[in-house]
Amino acid sequence: MVGGPLGLSLAPFITKNRTLYRWVKPVANWYADLSGYRKMGYKYDDLLVEERDDVQRALTRLTPREHYDRQFRLKRASHCSVLHDILPKDQWIKAEEDVRYLKPHVESVEKEDLERKAWENMVIERK
Repeated sequence: MVGGPLGLSLAPFITKNRTLYRWVKPVANWYADLSGYRKMGYKYDDLLVEERDDVQRALTRLTPREHYDRQFRLKRASHCSVLHDILPKDQWIKAEEDVRYLKPHVESVEKEDLERKAWENMVIERK
C-alpha cells in the first residue's frame, strides 16, 4: 500500500486542486533534484524495492525495451557509485523524462491481488 504509515496519501487531493498543485510541484521537483538520484541516471521507479512480490511481478510485464533501459540505468548508476562520481550534466535524467513506467504495472498487480483475495474468500451456499 502506498502512502504514509496509515496508507493514506495527499497526492489525489493535491493533483485535483490546481492552485495547490502549482505551489507544491516546484517544491517536489526541487526535492527530487536535491535527492540526487537523477544525477546518477536513475528514474524514480528504478528505486522501488525489488524484493516486494508485486514489484517482482510488475517487472516481468515490462516491454523488452523498458527492461533493457532499466538494466542500463542500474548498471550505469552502479558504475558511478563505484567511482564515487555523478554523471556528466548532459546525461542527467530531466524532470520531464522521469516518468513512472513501473507504477501502472505495480498498481495492476495490486488490483489483481485484491480481486483474487475477494474471489478466494467467497463462500458458496447451497439452496
